[in-house]
Amino acid sequence: MTRYALSIHAGPKALAHIREHGLRAGDIAIVPAAAGGPKGLIFQKMDQWLFGSWLPSAPRERTLIGASIGAWRMAAACHADPVDAFERLGDLYCEQKYPPRPTARYVTESCERFLAEFIGGREKEITSHPHYRLQIITSRGRRLLKAPRRNISVTAGFGLAVIGNLVSRSQLANHLARVVIGDERDPAFWLKAKFDAFDTQFVPLTPDNLASALLASGTLPFTMEPVRAIAKAPPGAYWDGGLIDYHLALPYSRVAGNPDGGLVLYPHFSDQIVPGWLDKSLPWRRANFGRNSEWLTNVVLVSPSRAFLQTLSHSKLPDRKDFLYYGANNAFRILNWKLAISEGERLRDELAEFVANPSPDRVQAI
Repeated sequence: MTRYALSIHAGPKALAHIREHGLRAGDIAIVPAAAGGPKGLIFQKMDQWLFGSWLPSAPRERTLIGASIGAWRMAAACHADPVDAFERLGDLYCEQKYPPRPTARYVTESCERFLAEFIGGREKEITSHPHYRLQIITSRGRRLLKAPRRNISVTAGFGLAVIGNLVSRSQLANHLARVVIGDERDPAFWLKAKFDAFDTQFVPLTPDNLASALLASGTLPFTMEPVRAIAKAPPGAYWDGGLIDYHLALPYSRVAGNPDGGLVLYPHFSDQIVPGWLDKSLPWRRANFGRNSEWLTNVVLVSPSRAFLQTLSHSKLPDRKDFLYYGANNAFRILNWKLAISEGERLRDELAEFVANPSPDRVQAI
């Protein structure tokens, strides 16, 4: 049996569409990108092909939505030269170096410099792309997390958030609100009609707030300082968008009837969709099944297979724990991360082959 590098899953409507039409660039309405830190590096080669070649072959308005590293990837896609932007993003991400036990201020300042080099001077082209509509997800604190001035408030606030989330995901909404900082040209009706317990606000994305929005979307609690000022956004403390929307379990089915094509193409580092970051250790909290599974009816989910993972260093994708594992041996970590990026060519090639020769037998149900 062939051991594919790429797993392909699809919801019922997406699979029916593939059976009749194949997977066509012109049918892709939304591209989501999950939080997950270095895991996102595995898609560099696929991203370069998707946004540098395949999707531009069928230009149309598309929503690109992401949290944390996913938002950074989608910002790369919105560059005038996305191939170069993804290369620069990968290099900058791999080459991060931190001392043992860095302070939150140190990590925050490092990420600010990272983003300045990544997007500096390109803010207008990213926020006014002729076809892509960028949506950046952030989490805004409520109650003790609304405007904490001391670490004890942050610790207590997130402690209560963890307990509440364990009881019910809806309880997390008492402690965090979703703020989407996005392109005003995008009506995003599918996202703006209420769909879960979280208070969701929408803020216009501009060249002036792009950097702070991207920083906030990737701001890890305790590891970094919260972002306290985002132009045009309500006041408060902002953290990683993945806290609420880790794998972007969103109501995609609302665009399934789009006459211009209503498919969602989701390159994801897992075949499981975990709603929030705090749900990682809760195996029953998955969007692939349960009452929200209908949201995925028009989703095509592509992810590294287990066979592919076995070929990587330590049989896994790059992740944040590698900073601790490799310690001061940054050169070895960077080498392994860049080797993983190179191996991602196999994911790209298999997706390109599927597009050219779509075989429904290759697709599994979500």
